[in-house]
Amino acid sequence: MKKLLIHIRSWVKVISLVIIASIIVMAGVAFIYKPTYSVTLNGELIGYTKDKSTLQSRINDYIDNGDGVNIAFVQVDNLPEYSLCLLKKNIETNDEEIFNKVADSGTAYYRYYAILDDDEEKLYVATFEEAEKAVEGLKEKNSKNKDDITIQEKYEIEPKDVVTSEEVISKLYEKAETKKTKTVTSKSGGVFIAASGVNTGKKVSLGISLIRPVSGTVTSRFGTRWGSTHKGIDIGAQKGTPVKAAAGGTVVLSSYGYNGGYGNYVIISHGNGVQTVYGHCTSLNVSVGQKVSQGQIVATVGSTGRSTGNHLHFEIRVNGVAQNPQNYLY
Repeated sequence: MKKLLIHIRSWVKVISLVIIASIIVMAGVAFIYKPTYSVTLNGELIGYTKDKSTLQSRINDYIDNGDGVNIAFVQVDNLPEYSLCLLKKNIETNDEEIFNKVADSGTAYYRYYAILDDDEEKLYVATFEEAEKAVEGLKEKNSKNKDDITIQEKYEIEPKDVVTSEEVISKLYEKAETKKTKTVTSKSGGVFIAASGVNTGKKVSLGISLIRPVSGTVTSRFGTRWGSTHKGIDIGAQKGTPVKAAAGGTVVLSSYGYNGGYGNYVIISHGNGVQTVYGHCTSLNVSVGQKVSQGQIVATVGSTGRSTGNHLHFEIRVNGVAQNPQNYLY
């Protein structure tokens, strides 16, 4: 028994010495080194960071949103990799340098808005608000080409030289002829017809069944938008996609031009005061008075009028009052 106690005491001493030695070693390491993360990109060491989560969040935000000014987003093929390590305290971390190296490794896409005259890119502005001001300014000045001016949102890897809305108006303004001329070029000879009101309440019975005029994703819904009322829905689709009549009826308007922002558009009457509207089209395939059947191609998707990209603006009107299309479709 006495020998056992002696052995236990010896082991206790050894274990105590090991613990003390470990503490001393750990204290020494902590005094000389600090825990951090080494960062590699494409297998190359590019620096060290204390907080990999904050650094990666900043990188992710830059990839998704760019710089918040001109760069819309950044395509980065390879993200940095992080490994926990001990770094001597006299060596500094370099988050900013790491961020810049990752940013420089990607491809930046710049966003701007092209001002088109008769489908030809003429000038570029930095924001959609500037583009709208330019279009409205040309309309107010009754520029001869006001119905041919459109807007397109563009993404390119090379930045464009942008101008102000005032410069757009100055450079694109064309004096209108003094003699009486048509302000809207239309297959039908018709003019822009706006909805007389908006129904924000309950669903109204149409008395007819509808089909989707195009397949795609709804990119803008019915209701308040940009400080005004959006009287239909926007369905994103590629330029040239066929637009089908949502129901059979008679074409009451088929018009080319700016048309109050609708661009090239068609209105079909389905009886009992029900109409459907198809806006921002590239081409129109029907004329006023023509009878169309449900599913018949009446136009093709485009980005004419007040538009930032290819899509169909679709409205349903009952006795001139705009209804929410998503009560019936999509």
